[in-house]
Amino acid sequence: MAFLDPKEQLERIKFGVAEFINDEEMLKKLKRSHELNKPLIVKFGADPTRPDIHIGHTVVINKLKTFQDLGHKIYFLIGDFTAQIGDPSGKNTTRPLLTREEIEENGRTYAKQIFKILDPEKTEIVYNSSWINKMTPADFIKMSAKYTVAQMLEREDFTKRYKSGTPIAIHEFLYPLTQGYDSVALKADVELGGTDQKFNLLVGRVMQSAYGQEAQCVLTMPILEGIDGVHKMSKSMDNYISVVDSPKDMFGKTMRISDDLMYRWYELLTDINATGLAQLKEDVAQKRKHPRTVKVDLAKFLIQRFHSAEAAQAAEEEFNRIFVDKGLPDEVPVFETAPEEIGLPALMVRAGLAESNSMGSRLIQGGGVQIDGEKVSDPKLKMTLKSGQSFVIKAGKKKFAKIVVK
Repeated sequence: MAFLDPKEQLERIKFGVAEFINDEEMLKKLKRSHELNKPLIVKFGADPTRPDIHIGHTVVINKLKTFQDLGHKIYFLIGDFTAQIGDPSGKNTTRPLLTREEIEENGRTYAKQIFKILDPEKTEIVYNSSWINKMTPADFIKMSAKYTVAQMLEREDFTKRYKSGTPIAIHEFLYPLTQGYDSVALKADVELGGTDQKFNLLVGRVMQSAYGQEAQCVLTMPILEGIDGVHKMSKSMDNYISVVDSPKDMFGKTMRISDDLMYRWYELLTDINATGLAQLKEDVAQKRKHPRTVKVDLAKFLIQRFHSAEAAQAAEEEFNRIFVDKGLPDEVPVFETAPEEIGLPALMVRAGLAESNSMGSRLIQGGGVQIDGEKVSDPKLKMTLKSGQSFVIKAGKKKFAKIVVK
């Protein structure tokens, strides 16, 4: 294929990047690729420590797609060997080791999920056990000799643990070494990762040089904030959108983010470029576009990427039916509960819509309570809550709660 001009490629590659090491080396690689009409080898590794991923994880995968669209070769590396060691990045204690069965079970879903973004015909999935398991003890010792303890202790989390007397197991030093050797095995030109992976990616550069290869360029992507706009997207913080969430949930959660966060999500999660993002901000500032419309477009983009265009349209129509047509606000507090049978007044109390059961009953009798826009008149109504169910309760003129049954 004919590659774009190297400088134009570099501009597209660097958009939205947290840190890039470095421009000069990358431009040299791109020029050589352009002259020889030969794609660069771009590597991204993921340890299958969990069975599924959320859209925060896809920030790096989106950048892989940029490289793929530019014609370069993508290696998606599943760290089935390194997952057995456990990445010590940001950890203040030794991580427990995963079993081989846990790793294999978690890894089974990865390919299906990444191919919601990447082209499967242009992506090669590799497992680092395929070359590391072939190494002899002597090979491992030779590999370990390429890096010093002093260099390892430059890593912030290792330094803190060492100074505080917190144990560091020897196998934890092997993690960045084996990840670095992966770059040697693949002869990577570029490696991508989150900002928390910088140390490991830099080890790859050292290892390649030690084995007589040209050092890879390193590209780190920002950590995405969750729907609360404060903390990084995380399942433990319950501020995430999973790539396997339903279209309805994807749409509703996206509509809850702030306008400022909306632009950051556009930058990191969509195909927009720097010019397009600047134009979008200008259109909103000049009131040519309403922020709500821009947010709807973002929600539909995500749903179309992970589901389909039809699902995106249906999710918008359902959201409009429940929120717009019924006069509900876009942002409604979420109350999560377990499956059970419960009286509506009691549920209202739990969700913060009434101070007592009797007050809830009076609101219902007075016609002041609606469920998904439909007025409720029976104060003795029993609600059978089933897992996966969600609906919005309106109490009075200004109180709303979205009930989500886990």
